[in-house]
Amino acid sequence: MNTNDSELGHQEFNASIRHLKVFDTVAQLNGVRRASEECHLSQPAVTQAVAKLEKHMGVLLLDRRASGSYLNQFGVIFQRRIRRLFVQIEEALVQLGVPNGQARVNRIASRVTRSQIRSLISIVENGSFSQAARALDVSQTSLQRAARDLERTLRVPLYVQTASGIMATPAAVEFARKVKLALREIQWGVDEVEAARGNFGGEIVIGALLMAGSVVLAAVLNEFAAVYPNANIRVLSGNAEDMLRYLRTGDVDFVIGLLRDPTPDGLIQEPIAKTPFVVTARHGHPLAGRKTVTFEDLAAHDWVIGTPGSSRRTRFDQMFVGRRKPHAPIATCSVPTIRALLANSDRLTLLTSYELMYEEDILTAMPFGPIEPAPSIGLTMRDNWLPTQLQSNFLDLFQKQVAGSLLMKRELNAKLKSMGIRLQPDVASTNL
Repeated sequence: MNTNDSELGHQEFNASIRHLKVFDTVAQLNGVRRASEECHLSQPAVTQAVAKLEKHMGVLLLDRRASGSYLNQFGVIFQRRIRRLFVQIEEALVQLGVPNGQARVNRIASRVTRSQIRSLISIVENGSFSQAARALDVSQTSLQRAARDLERTLRVPLYVQTASGIMATPAAVEFARKVKLALREIQWGVDEVEAARGNFGGEIVIGALLMAGSVVLAAVLNEFAAVYPNANIRVLSGNAEDMLRYLRTGDVDFVIGLLRDPTPDGLIQEPIAKTPFVVTARHGHPLAGRKTVTFEDLAAHDWVIGTPGSSRRTRFDQMFVGRRKPHAPIATCSVPTIRALLANSDRLTLLTSYELMYEEDILTAMPFGPIEPAPSIGLTMRDNWLPTQLQSNFLDLFQKQVAGSLLMKRELNAKLKSMGIRLQPDVASTNL
């Protein structure tokens, strides 16, 4: 298993959208002749398109019979992903405002090319035509031609002249996001076909929220690597805003960490374990030996707080509403940084009980609480996401690992309760 904490690029399956559309038509009509009439292509052209796609895949997708061409088990798997690709592209076209009805939308979806889509996505992600051309390693003339060809195909303005140069319109930015996500379906289809052949390779891209997400994830990766040694896993760590943006664009498959309240639009959240925040400091801290700790005691010490927008920052701010706030000059969600800052000072911070479980050699909970409401560790996913078998297996293992680690957590709970800190129930029942 390979892990990587920085790259966002995916190894792309390079079959053309046109060939995918031809194959989908053959699959729906069960025959080359009928598909050639529907696609306005010769029968040899349809046969060649399907053959090229199967060559890309390295496996036959159709059973050829005298009565027609029919999907085999691999074809069924792959066509499901192709249908999802075109449904998402067509929905994106409608939302973009492509005129003249559904029939035209269907035709346009099959006429859009990969080079046109790659050009638009690069322009959106890089901010200008010149930087986009550099990122794709193509000439600016070639990129502009592809960009303008897409605009003419769609008959919708995608770019606008600004003082900074030519920029994508807000509608084009959203269209690029949706189409980029739609294209991920094809690679997932390839991975699923390979899995059906017994080759559990493929890729999983995980977004791990700083602190809680990284702590939980570390316990799962080793076991998953042992079971699926050919799987490639890339882990991107960051704050909630970055990870949710990557999730919406398909740059990560799901996000692990503290769940947001309320659930962000277009996403679903699966809680796995309640993990209350506790006030945390080094062993031997002046407050550690007390039976109870007051807000005044907390305010008398410097704090390390979460970055703006993080759950721990929100909870810290809520704790001191209407009260004197502690001096909190340092804001970070980095576990190693927090550990080092607290280990050599009398600073305080908020950690979840789950995080503290992995830091007990250096840090301990203060006799203060409970801090309500208790957040949950869990998974955040796109609401229309269809995981591959490999991704589903990882999610199953993740759920079991977290539930298993709660056995250790019960020992921590007993210690916290002896300090007068009441915790909420540990596990939120869920079906992943």
